[in-house]
Amino acid sequence: MSTEGQNPAPDTVERTEQGQAEEACERKTLRVIGWFSAGMAVATIGIYLGYEIRSRYKFRHRTPYDFYSNAEPQPMNDFGVGI
Repeated sequence: MSTEGQNPAPDTVERTEQGQAEEACERKTLRVIGWFSAGMAVATIGIYLGYEIRSRYKFRHRTPYDFYSNAEPQPMNDFGVGI
């Protein structure tokens, strides 16, 4: 009886173990990249929503003076206009 069929060669065992280790490393790397991307997306959405909520809050809390803030005459700037 031959024992070659029962026990694979040590070289092939090392290759399969190394292949499994590389796959696990790649899987872990992709998982880290995925979680980082999801976190960045959540942060971006949070910043955008915060900006929108703040701008709407500021718009609703205007004072009557805000309506006339540009009503004063603008000074004439004659210097620096010539050739």
